[in-house]
Amino acid sequence: MLHNGESVETLINADYYNLDDGVYTDEEKAVRDSVREWVDRRVIPIIDEHAQKATFPTELIKEMAELGFFGATLPEKYGCAGLNNIAYGLMMQELERGDSGVRSFASVQSALVMYPIYAFGSEEQKNYYLPKLAKAELIGCFGLTEPDSGSDPGSMKTRATKDGNDYILNGAKMWITNGTVADISIVWAKNEDEGGTVRGFIVPNDAKGFSAPEMKNKWSLRASVTSELILQDVRVPKEAMLPSVKGLKGPLSCLTQARYGIAWGGVGAAIACYESALDYARKRIQFDKPIARFQLIQEKLVYMITEITKAQLLAWRLGRLKDEGKMTFQQVSLAKRNNIEIALNIARLAREVLGANGIMSEYPVMRHAMNLESVKTYEGTHEIHTLIVGADITGIEAFR
Repeated sequence: MLHNGESVETLINADYYNLDDGVYTDEEKAVRDSVREWVDRRVIPIIDEHAQKATFPTELIKEMAELGFFGATLPEKYGCAGLNNIAYGLMMQELERGDSGVRSFASVQSALVMYPIYAFGSEEQKNYYLPKLAKAELIGCFGLTEPDSGSDPGSMKTRATKDGNDYILNGAKMWITNGTVADISIVWAKNEDEGGTVRGFIVPNDAKGFSAPEMKNKWSLRASVTSELILQDVRVPKEAMLPSVKGLKGPLSCLTQARYGIAWGGVGAAIACYESALDYARKRIQFDKPIARFQLIQEKLVYMITEITKAQLLAWRLGRLKDEGKMTFQQVSLAKRNNIEIALNIARLAREVLGANGIMSEYPVMRHAMNLESVKTYEGTHEIHTLIVGADITGIEAFR
């Protein structure tokens, strides 16, 4: 029930600590609000149908490019928006409020494809690829995980062999977002010419010997394209190699960028579930009163808004540290670990508040819950992030 003249919109407000009042800049809020409006108008009305059909809404890709979603923090000289990391984080938050698959598409294009080209590529590679990726004239994917190496990327089997002025790539990658629809792949392989040092290559997906079959029958991230990458004697010129990085620090630094966006995205998914549960609890009448009046329901809702508020503050502080050049990958692990776990917990509690209706596609809760099961695992499992933070605070690495 409404009190003191408050509107429904005021009551259903996930900004419980008034971060809009002096914490975010006007530019950051403007970016968030524009993405929020776009998600409400273009994503939410269609995303359930795509999830049901297990298809990605490709009709949104050009719009996302026009709105500056791809490589948003990279310099304008490469056709990008040049935003700060808070604005980028809020962008990821709003995209995942729509669906994890939509945020994943933008996150891969930005953090796992454009970032390594920007950070480790030659100027020729940057000038050629980044503007095309920003405009979605090219779509990219990131090939690191393999069928037998997930949390242990150092055990990868994909190999690069020098052959004159070319490299021959052989191997397979697994769980690759955007792989089937991508034009290029950032493939990480052990370079036999350098004693097995890990190197990155920009591989055109139409190269002879390259295939990217889509992985079907997923219960999670259904509105996202997930693929295998198969490389059988794929020949690329030496200019395809990213010249400025050697070893696992290359792909791992890319994962740090992606995990940063995921930490914000989890907040968006949690907000979507909380707002759905709160709205339902206020309107659902049982025993002649709204269920929001019952103590057990209020306890669930209070847990939700408390954890969302804590997650917002974690993400905000992490973004400020990133903009100041002070962020560590361990701090990113803490935020990704916390924010995805609480988002999944909130999704499950929201399903309880909605009762049987919680499993229906009329509400976003079950879709978010299923998606978050994957988000908790990819870009570093919850357990691996626990050990990363554990090693940082104790000085002892538990997984070596």
